[in-house]
Amino acid sequence: MPRLRTLLASLAVLVGGTAALGAATDGFRAFTTESARRIAVRDRPVDIPAVALQSQSGGRIAFSDFRGKWLLVDFIYTRCPTVCLALGGDFAQLERLLARPIAQGRVRLLSVSFDPAHDTPERLARYLQRFGGQESGWIAARPITTAGLAEVKRAFGLTVIPDEYGGYTHNTAIHLVDPRGRLVEILDTGDAPRVALEMRRRLSP
Repeated sequence: MPRLRTLLASLAVLVGGTAALGAATDGFRAFTTESARRIAVRDRPVDIPAVALQSQSGGRIAFSDFRGKWLLVDFIYTRCPTVCLALGGDFAQLERLLARPIAQGRVRLLSVSFDPAHDTPERLARYLQRFGGQESGWIAARPITTAGLAEVKRAFGLTVIPDEYGGYTHNTAIHLVDPRGRLVEILDTGDAPRVALEMRRRLSP
């Protein structure tokens, strides 16, 4: 009898723990903060604020300027020696893979610096040049104000942590904003052909 009571108690703990885990992980779909962020965006698209930006040419643009187009967004800082280089390589590929819809004005690529104090328009221009980016399809920009940067980070769920070397640790992804100005999908880096495939699927009538 004591063994039966112990067994029943253990089962109760297991069931309770499983239920709690299921609730905490959105029905077991999210086991990390990043996966939870992606699931939340798919389930509830996020309106992107019309934050003002300064482009690599020195001109002023805003997220709202891209309404009516699909927008692929990544976040970088130009001094980054690792993941931002990979992101630049992805966008260079995407610029080629999506050349037709870009030429048609249906798609744009936007690299946003979260280090605006350092990333001047000149440095952003050099970043694009490093990867052969064409201004017509791929823009690099920085938020104009500190408040604007905070809005962008909050809307996209961007985490940026200064590291001991004067750089930053940050989450990396390719963010898909629809023509209504809503963040609707967060995609992995390192597989530009798959991102292009997803973009073409979205563009299909």
